[in-house]
Amino acid sequence: MSGMFISEIHEDWYGQYDTLEYTQTYIQWLFPLQEPGLNSEAFTLTKEEIEDFHEDKTAKENLLKSYKLMLDFYGIELRDEETGGVKRNKNWEERFDNLNSHTHNSLRITRILKCLGTLGFPHYQAPLVHFFLKETLVHGRLPNIKESILSYFMFAVLDKSERRNLIKYAYLNYKPKGEFVCCPKKIQMIWSEKNRSDNENENLSK
Repeated sequence: MSGMFISEIHEDWYGQYDTLEYTQTYIQWLFPLQEPGLNSEAFTLTKEEIEDFHEDKTAKENLLKSYKLMLDFYGIELRDEETGGVKRNKNWEERFDNLNSHTHNSLRITRILKCLGTLGFPHYQAPLVHFFLKETLVHGRLPNIKESILSYFMFAVLDKSERRNLIKYAYLNYKPKGEFVCCPKKIQMIWSEKNRSDNENENLSK
């Protein structure tokens, strides 16, 4: 990575899936954090750099390009830059297979989520995590990263209300519910009762 610009990665590596899969050092450059990563040459962010980043239009544009690059690598596309909403892209089946068989990408995704929260895109976190929860718990895809989604992706979301909604969604779609460990049993009972009541009211209104 020495001597390479981020703009070159954006231009030359988009869609180059083998390069993105087997090169190990670029992710820390594209998505810097305050905590150190595996790449000893990559810098860690200071408080001052984070503040400067929030005021730098070019830096934020580069982060958005990096995000789109990695979403494509995972079979996803950004459908709404305002809300952060995402959907499957045209290559999703092939890319899901890769993600399911190369689970070290869970570490990369966790890093991406943390970076989004740190560098001014916290509203992008919940839509991506919700996407992964739905694909895994509802559609039964990506089983090999399910534990990472539940243990790391969800808890990287900074907004407490959004995080709570994600945990609730995960619980209501998790099977078997007795093995769900991401929130206290008391909360699970409240959610189950509320869901049961809502379903009964919906049936009565039909």
